[in-house]
Amino acid sequence: MANYVFHAAASRGHADHGWLRSKHTFSFANYYDPERMNFGTLRVLNDDQVAAGMGFGAHPHHNMEIISIPLLGDLEHKDSMGNVEVIRHGDVQVMSAGSGITHSEYNKNKDQEVRFLQIWVTPNESNVAPRYDQLTLDAKDRFNKIQQVISPSPNDEGLWLHQDAWFSLAHFEAGQEQVYSFKGTDTGLYVFNLSGTIEVDGKTVSDRDGLGITDTQQVRIKATSDAEFLLMEVAMA
Repeated sequence: MANYVFHAAASRGHADHGWLRSKHTFSFANYYDPERMNFGTLRVLNDDQVAAGMGFGAHPHHNMEIISIPLLGDLEHKDSMGNVEVIRHGDVQVMSAGSGITHSEYNKNKDQEVRFLQIWVTPNESNVAPRYDQLTLDAKDRFNKIQQVISPSPNDEGLWLHQDAWFSLAHFEAGQEQVYSFKGTDTGLYVFNLSGTIEVDGKTVSDRDGLGITDTQQVRIKATSDAEFLLMEVAMA
């Protein structure tokens, strides 16, 4: 029988640094909740808003798979491998920190904030060579469909990372319904709703709510309004 864990949007941790406002689904920085440490190998899910022209200065990471998904505006990335890139709404970025990387992220625009999801996944291999990649998506490929954007294999659709993890985006019209079948074994699915309202196995998930599902091989997702959502299937150990 499937097990569910529900995280209401309003229950998330909150940080306000003036230039940065962030909501934390899982424990992060000064927000600590022993009941909200992770969902399997999904360690961080931050919903960030960065003021115009501001950003994160150069800082290090290691042994973490880091995914950025802009929801509004443009985010400029620079790293110690020499990459200088701008990721925009419609793009997905993956950075394998591995044995160590330093990077910075800034709002490219001086006249509007940038909103993006910062997601960390614990890798299945330590001290890999650091790596950076990004992909521009076609929004038509997720209209009333589930669009895979990340997988464990460089030969599969979308980007890849060092973990049994499959990320997908979808934009459903009201009434659209589809079954998501798990792609891995010993994995769970974390549904993060970006806008609108959906039902996952009959459970209502509204704007910025999260729902984790384990001990099953498929879930039924139905949009009860126009809705956009992110599916993150990850190894649970």
